[in-house]
Amino acid sequence: MDDVVIVGLGPVGSLLALLLADAGHHVVVLERSTEPVVLPRAVALDGEAMRAFQRVGLAEKVAAILQPSRDPDEVCFANSKRQKLFGSKLPACGPNGWRDLAFFDQPELEALLREEVAKRDQIDVRLGCEVTRLECSEQAVKLECHSGSDKSPFMIQARYALGCDGASSFIRSAAQIEWQSLGYDQDWLVVDIVIQPEAELPTTTMQVCDPNRLATYVCVKDPNRRWEFQMLPDETREEMLQPQRIQELLDPWLPAEQYTIRRSAVYQFHAATAESWRKDRILLAGDSAHQTPPFLGQGLNTGFRDAANLAWKLSLVLSGECADQLLDSYEEERDPQARELVYGAVAVGQLMEVLAAREAGRPDPPLPTSGPLEPGRFVPPLRSGLFVSEQLGLSGNSVGELFHQPSVRDVSGRVCALDELLGSSFAIVGKRANDLRCDEEFRSLWGQLRGGWVVLETLECEDRNYDPLFEQHGAALIRPDRYVFGVVDQTWTLERLIGHLFSQMAYVS
Repeated sequence: MDDVVIVGLGPVGSLLALLLADAGHHVVVLERSTEPVVLPRAVALDGEAMRAFQRVGLAEKVAAILQPSRDPDEVCFANSKRQKLFGSKLPACGPNGWRDLAFFDQPELEALLREEVAKRDQIDVRLGCEVTRLECSEQAVKLECHSGSDKSPFMIQARYALGCDGASSFIRSAAQIEWQSLGYDQDWLVVDIVIQPEAELPTTTMQVCDPNRLATYVCVKDPNRRWEFQMLPDETREEMLQPQRIQELLDPWLPAEQYTIRRSAVYQFHAATAESWRKDRILLAGDSAHQTPPFLGQGLNTGFRDAANLAWKLSLVLSGECADQLLDSYEEERDPQARELVYGAVAVGQLMEVLAAREAGRPDPPLPTSGPLEPGRFVPPLRSGLFVSEQLGLSGNSVGELFHQPSVRDVSGRVCALDELLGSSFAIVGKRANDLRCDEEFRSLWGQLRGGWVVLETLECEDRNYDPLFEQHGAALIRPDRYVFGVVDQTWTLERLIGHLFSQMAYVS
């Protein structure tokens, strides 16, 4: 019996397979198609996704296929004349040690991930394989599959099955998990083009709040560009996909001889999430679990967060170190954050409608039901789950947030990203050696966890600063996915943090 079967070899399924394989588990991946994606879909990666690729040794390879930083790198809201109303510049490097948002071409990323997956002996990929039936028992998941030209059936059995098979997920449907709409369904025309060298287009990504038609212009990886045009109530899919209609929409931006169309498609932008992310031994990730309008560029990145969160927990369960109940924290942590990002994307779409109405002198449509993220924050924190719950949400301690990752220089002169020193399991990071003093009993307990220790006073910060939590706290316990579990304060000693972690993690004695 295999450890895990993953249904879907898209980017999220690929990352999950790599994370689990690198942890020593055997993974079978079932993919219905025989060829990788050849047309653009997702176009933006954030710093947290890059940090997940860093965990499997792929960050530099992925960084090499990203669009280099532009000057300026900026996203903004604009009026019908494409004049900036307000916006923000994207820094060259964010708190994760990578850019907060960088553009890429999905076919390049998928080709890279498939190449890396093929290198892992622990991953068995079966292309052209369609799952047609699913059975779950107390001990295993059985999947009936069909593959080959004759569609001959065969069975696969694994301890867990992960549905990474997209918004129309068969796994979600077969597990009888309902799909819940979050109240945003609109048809938009998406047009991807390849520009000629003489084309002059803005390098700023814009939400164009035109009263006649909302549009998004995305300055994706050169020489590609993308537009998303909101469809009006009387427009049909067939007429919007006519070449002449597309040219009419692009004419205000650039002449027809300066581009070729790479892809045009009508999509219904959805805001939706699965009512449950887990049913017994079946778990969902990526678009199988949530779908968001594209206004924040967070659809695929949210799926990568799912993979980073689920992989280390499932690994501990598969290895017998933790009880199965640990997996309950996956949905507890991921669902609220994913919903918050979905609602944030919906709020961007609603804000565009408000700004367009104001330019036209019309009454405001309904205002956004949720506001933007807090100033300076790119992704909301985790608000419940495997943390010191009484420290969640307190100012200055970073609990429930990603631990900042600067580049550091050690005593030997080696320069590396801070995550490289934390190891692959939990880590305790202290400002000084004295901050990591701990009773021998708990130090031994920490050793059983293969937890790491890092003393910041032995390192020199090369760029940016250490996590702001160290302005108030001497030490912090960091999870394998680099979220801050808890900090040492007046009531939480290092020993208490370690003990609380063991009690929460359902470790098998």
